[in-house]
Parts: sequence; C-alpha cells; structure tokens
Amino acid sequence: MTKPMSGKTIPVLEVIEPGLQTTVQDYPGRVGMQSMGFFPAGPVDPLAFQTANLLVGNRAGTAGLEIPQGRFQASFLHDCTIAITGPDADATLNGEPIPGWEAVPVAAGDLLACGIIAGPGYRRYLAISGGIAVPEVFGSRSTFLVAGLGGLDGRALEQADVLETVETREPRVLRRVPTSLRPSYTDHWEIEVLRGPHADPDFFSEEGYRDFLDAVWRCDLSSDRVGVRFNPRRLRWARASGDIAGGHPSNLLDSSYPLGGILAYGDVLTILCPEANTSGGFAVVATVAHASFWKVGQLRPGRDSVTFREVDLAQAAGLDDRLEHALDARNFDRL
Repeated sequence: MTKPMSGKTIPVLEVIEPGLQTTVQDYPGRVGMQSMGFFPAGPVDPLAFQTANLLVGNRAGTAGLEIPQGRFQASFLHDCTIAITGPDADATLNGEPIPGWEAVPVAAGDLLACGIIAGPGYRRYLAISGGIAVPEVFGSRSTFLVAGLGGLDGRALEQADVLETVETREPRVLRRVPTSLRPSYTDHWEIEVLRGPHADPDFFSEEGYRDFLDAVWRCDLSSDRVGVRFNPRRLRWARASGDIAGGHPSNLLDSSYPLGGILAYGDVLTILCPEANTSGGFAVVATVAHASFWKVGQLRPGRDSVTFREVDLAQAAGLDDRLEHALDARNFDRL
C-alpha cells in the first residue's frame, strides 16, 4: 500500500507560513482506484502543475505543492531550482520579486514568500527540482484530505514542516514559458463541456438543457477540492420525479461519477473535483472536457462566475492537442 521513495533524499524546504490549505500533490494522482471508492486526488489545475515541474526539469507528474489563494512562506535548506505557476505570482526571494512561469535558482538559506492572489485565479503551484519526497500510497504521492492519506501524513502543510527532495546532480537548465503559451485568468469563465451522461431528453428537457448552457453560474463560497458548487436555480426537467430512485427528477439509481462531471443535486449543480465521491444517486448532466479541467482549479469560491459551452468529441480532442502543445517543454524558452 505504502511505497517509500527510491534514491537519496535531503531536506530542501521548511514551511514558515503554510497558507490556507497547501498540500503535496502529483499528477495524475491515484488512478485506477475509483472502483474502491477513491477519486484520484492530484492538482485541481493540472496544466499549471505540470508546467511548473517541466520548468525545473522534473517529469510533469512529479510531486509538488498546490497553494490555494497564494499565501505561502518557506526557507530553503538546500540549493535547488524552483518554479511558480498559476495566477500572477507576487512572489519574492529574500525580498526581491521573482517571475512566475519561469525557473529560478535558489540557495540554502533563501526565503520564499508568496502573497495572497489579489486578481483573477485561485491556485498557484510550486515545483522543486527533484520533486517532493513523500511515500507513495496506492501508487501516488497526492494528498487526499477527505481520506487522510498520501502527501505529508495525509494533511495540509503546517508551520515548521520540513519537506525533502530526491538528491539530483542533473545540470540546471533554466526555462521560461513564453507568454503565448501561458493561460489567461479571469473572474468570468467559459468552460467547455460534453453532454451527459444524464442530459436531455431523458433527464433534462430540451429547454432545460438550453437553460443550463445559457445561464451564468455563480461559484458558491463552500467550493473546495471536493467540488465547485454553484448557487441554486430552478432547472427544467423532462420528468416529474426520479420514480423508484427518489422524489426529485435529478434522482437515479446509484451509478459511477466521472471526474469533472457536473452533478445535479436537486437544483444545485456541482463540478466533481479530485476528492469527490466516486458514485451516487444523482444525475450528471454534463462533463468538463479533459483539456478544460484546469479552469475548474482556478475558480475563486464566492466570486467567480461560469458559463458552459458544449463541445463534441472531435472538438474535445482538438482541445487536447492544444494542451499537449502547451505542455511540450521543447516550446519553452531557454534562459
């Protein structure tokens, strides 16, 4: 179940200010475990997370840190290379500003400080050359807060925590993501979705599904790594009830849920995030396209709004091609 790190590990970072809920994550997380009740965990914004790792010379899925709201401080205990991705970094090293989306060399004794994200976006990611050295649990180093496993003792980071990295003697190659490949952030998002599996005409009426696409959905303050919840609104269904599954038309006999599924819990919609339930008895009216899921990780609870745009499988595949291009380190600038 638990697999220790291979290779020599060394202390690399001591947490001074852990922020809101900073966790160790890797990508794609704990895959293949849904039948046992585990969603994969991992970063809610896989684009920014993988890019940070590529910038410091790691594999894209190497363990790093997810930092919601951006506030974080740490001192370095060993020379290494770091990269911060996500919304505008507002980060300093020893009091001097450092750029985001760019590899930055650091030395033992350096102090990193990240301020609260003031503008659009919600999560930043910090990668360290060599990766964060925590044991694998069920094939992943990702923190699953709901289950209390993975990461550092299954919890968010706390003050005075010391993280280790795998010692590497690889030569430093500093890279920067060109502006043209960096995602843009906003407080009103358009997110691409595929219809169903429980859409019209069996669950939503045709008018109800059109309402779903036309509406502006406000992110609820209770959103987290389990799900992004939206303020409730009256939905138009194709049936009066769930029959034997329950009294509300969103009810159905239990079935599995997809990551990124948009769940209708009565008249409340929720995007299922990396720590959500794997199954249940409610309709999934649409599913976020794989290449667009990074946007879900940047939705600010209580502030941002969303409209959904339906795409077909061919269009979703085209979005995947664009994502792969953005994650090809050969397209990065060398410093």
